[in-house]
Amino acid sequence: MFRSRRRHDQAPKDRDERMYTLAADLTLGLHVAYVIFVIGGQVLILAGWSLDWEWTRNPMIRWLHLAAIGLVVWEAWTGANCPLTLLENHWRRLAGLSDYPDSFIAHWTHRFLYYSIPEWLFILAYSLFALLVVITLIAYPPRKPDRFLHHPIDHTSRR
Repeated sequence: MFRSRRRHDQAPKDRDERMYTLAADLTLGLHVAYVIFVIGGQVLILAGWSLDWEWTRNPMIRWLHLAAIGLVVWEAWTGANCPLTLLENHWRRLAGLSDYPDSFIAHWTHRFLYYSIPEWLFILAYSLFALLVVITLIAYPPRKPDRFLHHPIDHTSRR
């Protein structure tokens, strides 16, 4: 009887640990998607500029993109921790795993490139990238799609 109770007591803990690990991994996936949106978004916007892709001038996409890199730069300059890194670390601790000793980018840069980059280089890189986003926003401004610009509503036909 004691044995079955022990297994029963362990099962929820194992299930909780799996759920926390899953939550941490999903948060990591969201973080990766965020990075891809910031970097890949700029690459696609620049490509759209040269290839005349209308969707790359969508105001909502462009302002969200600027806000995304703006948040990263703000975090870097103020020393604030990324909320996604904090959340992922929280889930990992609850799962009994270790969290990142550094920032998300520093951790994965070290892991993939096998060397650490000083934090000031990240701040410089983020700031220069944000400057590129702002320059692109000014030089290739967002606008509403042509279908809205060339087809005004005819109010005279309603009587």
